[in-house]
Amino acid sequence: MRLFESLLIALSTYSAVPVPQLDWNEKNMRYAICFFPAVGVLCGAALWLWAVLAQATGMSGVLFAAIAACLPILVTGGIHMDGYLDTVDALSSHQTREKKLAIMKDANCGAFAVIYGGVYLLAYAGFAYEVFAAGHILLICPLFVLSRALSGLCAVNLPNARKSGMLCAFTSGVQRRTATAALALAGLAAAAGMVWMSPTAGGMAAAFAVVSALKYRRFALAQFGGVTGDTSGFFLQLCELCGLIGVWIGGLL
Repeated sequence: MRLFESLLIALSTYSAVPVPQLDWNEKNMRYAICFFPAVGVLCGAALWLWAVLAQATGMSGVLFAAIAACLPILVTGGIHMDGYLDTVDALSSHQTREKKLAIMKDANCGAFAVIYGGVYLLAYAGFAYEVFAAGHILLICPLFVLSRALSGLCAVNLPNARKSGMLCAFTSGVQRRTATAALALAGLAAAAGMVWMSPTAGGMAAAFAVVSALKYRRFALAQFGGVTGDTSGFFLQLCELCGLIGVWIGGLL
C-alpha cells in the first residue's frame, strides 16, 4: 500500500495525469523518487500513440514533430520545462552562486528563458522530424524513462544545493541504496530496450543520455554546489534532446 501511495505521489507531482492527491508523510515519501521513471512511461506511451495516429493518417512530418515536441510538456504539466527556463535565467545572469539560486526561485520569467525556451522547442521539433522521417521515432519512447532514471540518480546521490524545496522533500528521507538500485534498474531496462530496437541508433541515444548525465554532475556542482528541482528539470530536458540527437546521428551511421 505504501508503494502504491509513493507511485501516486510521483505521478501527481511530476505529471498532469489526474490521480488521487495524498498527504505526504515520511513513509509514503520514502520511495516516491523510485517511481519517477513511471512518468516517463506515460510520456513514451503518448508519443507512441501519436506516432501510430500519424502513420495511420499519413500526416506530414512537420505536424508530427511539432506535436511531438509539445507532448512531454502536456503530459508533465511543464514542470521540467519550468526548471529548464529558471536555470537558463540563472545561468544567463553570470552572477554569484547565491544570486543564481535566488534567481531560480523568482517567479518572474526573464528574457533569456523565453529565448532559450524557443530555441529548445525548435531544436527538438527539428530533430524529431528527422528521426520520424528515418523511421526511428519509437526509439524515443524508452528515452523518457531513461532520462528520469538518470535525473533521479543525480538527485539522490548529489548534494542538494538548497537543503529545502520539493526535490529535498523527495530525497531527504529516501532509502538511498534502494532508490539508487531501483532507478539504475529502470534506466538499464530503458537503455536495453533502445539498443534492442536498434543497436546503432538506440545505443547512440543511450550513450548520449549517459554522457549528458555525467556532464550535468560536473555542471551542477560547479555552478550551484549541488542539485535543485530546477536544475533537475534543466537536465531532464537537455538529456531528452541529447538522446534525440543521438538517435538521429545513429541513424546516419
